[in-house]
Amino acid sequence: MKLYYAPGACSLASHIALHETGLPFEIDKLNVPTKTTSSGEDFMRINPKGYVPAIKLDDGSILTEGAAILQYIADQNPDSGLAPKPDSMERYRLQEWLTFIGTEIHKTFSPLFNKTATEEVKSNARNLLIKRLGYVETQLANKPYLMGDHFTVADAYLFVVVSWSSHVDFNLAQFPRIKEYTARIAARPTVQAAMKAEGLIQQP
Repeated sequence: MKLYYAPGACSLASHIALHETGLPFEIDKLNVPTKTTSSGEDFMRINPKGYVPAIKLDDGSILTEGAAILQYIADQNPDSGLAPKPDSMERYRLQEWLTFIGTEIHKTFSPLFNKTATEEVKSNARNLLIKRLGYVETQLANKPYLMGDHFTVADAYLFVVVSWSSHVDFNLAQFPRIKEYTARIAARPTVQAAMKAEGLIQQP
């Protein structure tokens, strides 16, 4: 498998998941402005949507969209525990979390990165984030991870999205459980490995 990524983007969740599986993979960095990759590929030919993540499978086909990619990666090594069994109720709970993170948290951060967005738009986004993260805070009251005692691809996704707070001046002080949760995930060796590979933290 080859993962196409941009440093610190939502593709980092897929990068973390790949490390968690222990399966062989390679990565190819996207230059966002030019839409070319480090290996010289035209990314628009790989994913005409123009954004990461995308993965090239061993048969040469391309899979896009973070939630789909995360579940695909998890299913390549079921023993990793990154996702419950297909067709189980717990699998639908995972999809519930992935959908919530993607539509209600991930997309709500978007206006805060938009230099042309008005302060009113950004203020509305911050207020909505407070509500959405408030829900997450309550869900972490009695469990270490979103699905309970085990780290899943939903945790990888939420960790990455929440990490954007420091880049858009969104204060997490009112969410102590989320802060503890993200610190715990950040300490995982797989997370450290993915972040080092993307140049987000310094190599020792």
